[in-house]
Amino acid sequence: MSKARSRVLVTGGGGFIGSHLCDALLDKGHEVICLDSFITGDRANLEGALGNPNFVMVEGDVEEPMDFDVDFIVHMASPASPVDYSNMPIKTMLANSIGTLRCLELACRRGARMLMSSTSEVYGDPKVSPQGEEYFGNVNPIGPRSCYDEGKRFAEALCKSYEREHGLDVVIVRIFNTYGSRMRSNDGRVIPNFICQALHEDSITIYGDGGQTRSFCFVSDMVRGLTLAMFATEAGGEVINIGNPNEMRVIDLAGRIREKAHSQSEMTFSSLPVDDPLQRRPDIGLAMRLLGWAPEVNIEEGLEDTIAWFKEHR
Repeated sequence: MSKARSRVLVTGGGGFIGSHLCDALLDKGHEVICLDSFITGDRANLEGALGNPNFVMVEGDVEEPMDFDVDFIVHMASPASPVDYSNMPIKTMLANSIGTLRCLELACRRGARMLMSSTSEVYGDPKVSPQGEEYFGNVNPIGPRSCYDEGKRFAEALCKSYEREHGLDVVIVRIFNTYGSRMRSNDGRVIPNFICQALHEDSITIYGDGGQTRSFCFVSDMVRGLTLAMFATEAGGEVINIGNPNEMRVIDLAGRIREKAHSQSEMTFSSLPVDDPLQRRPDIGLAMRLLGWAPEVNIEEGLEDTIAWFKEHR
């Protein structure tokens, strides 16, 4: 579906995944406009992109009306870590409601395809495993995580409403836990938390008994999946899980990170946060069939790369 060179707007392009996506699109010869308010993103993530003549960085808020001449829109602008959306619940909801509306309005005016970056959090604390796209989820609509969970669920519903009413070409990707370079050390996600604690020989804090599970996808695999979903004609109108289906216990993750960081950190245990899901594992059958996508980087390789990056940037 993509032209030899397409113009792509990436909202939240200064963030962890967004900046890697900008780099990947530029490497393929596309023109990229990055829109970011930098409330959670980091300009340092865009240092490589800024020297590329096909890249434009615009500092601004996705909630404001926008007018860019683009072929594709990737809406990634939203606080996405527990620390961020706990501190900015209203901003999180607005980015996923008004921000999504602004992107959809632009897509309609320009006849552009829009990729909405949703999240596995729409499944809440799931009652089925693995989680397939047809599962409606188990979400607390008024809990402390609801600003993010329900914000993304609303964004998905708004995208489908524009598709039905205006015939808009929309793809929704539900992103599962992703890790790699450019993560913030203080963003509250489990992998940077464990790595930073291990590197500093601090106690590794495990919430609950560590028996809860997660499935971790390396950022290069995630970006490849997003790119395929954005450009594949077959992806039009679909909701697609992108994530690594290899499930592991959080306590086992802590042990692996401690070992790879050559750390003597002890593990300490704290109470589980409210509504924290006990299990997370994607069914990626649709991504495999539609996109020919599957993760390639295993957890051992990914952790080594991520730990090395944190050692250099701590």
